[in-house]
Amino acid sequence: MRVMMATDAGHPGRPNEDFAGAVPAGMVLVDGAGGIAGADRVCRHGVSWYATRLGGAVLGALSQDRSLREVLAESIVRVTDEHRDTCDVADPISPYAAVAILRFSGGLVEHLVLGDAVAVVGRAGGGEPLVAHDARELVIARDFETRLKSVAEGSDEYRRLLRELRAHRNHPGGYWVAKDDPRAVDEAIVGSCPADEVTVAALLSNGASRLVDTFALTGWAGLLRLLAAEGPEEIIRRVREAEARADVATDDATIICRG
Repeated sequence: MRVMMATDAGHPGRPNEDFAGAVPAGMVLVDGAGGIAGADRVCRHGVSWYATRLGGAVLGALSQDRSLREVLAESIVRVTDEHRDTCDVADPISPYAAVAILRFSGGLVEHLVLGDAVAVVGRAGGGEPLVAHDARELVIARDFETRLKSVAEGSDEYRRLLRELRAHRNHPGGYWVAKDDPRAVDEAIVGSCPADEVTVAALLSNGASRLVDTFALTGWAGLLRLLAAEGPEEIIRRVREAEARADVATDDATIICRG
């Protein structure tokens, strides 16, 4: 099987804050959350550093005889410890990320998704693929987006709403991401299917999954067919076209797939 990957930065003046990589045992995608005012005063390393370190730690541990939750939890601890003495890792605006993992081992294809990244697994027979996607952040953020648009950006009320939104992160009733507390992995979506049923498997950042879950230009099965026929670059190109038509702000877009 071969691995294909494509990525495109979505924020002018900022580095790409996504990470994707593969080893024989599996693949990982980390979608770093950036663009937060004042974050550089809390962590001198930045979101790209966090995403790359976390992704590398996960890749290095995928072949271990541990559950995917354990792999991710230990990776969060490892990266947090690397900058705990120099940065305020517990601050609400310190670096955090969504994570998606696929592991190919023991006759199974296992998946884990924490946050709004997506794992898609195509299965023999041409039926609907298995899709792992945690929509909790999207549901909560949509409510706040409406409220934020009704007040002046930078105002006291605007900042209050942002603080309220961040208070939902890694708390019961809110949404869950990789940050400084490894207990967040208990909220990750996990599952598996027999490897002999799998034809293709892909991980997408939310900037790439927009083709399906935001613009509804195809379904997940259609996305996998497009991946097979045109490659991940074509999906990102179509996302950029859709963003331009809808006058929607771009985001980092990354896809890694094996098939």
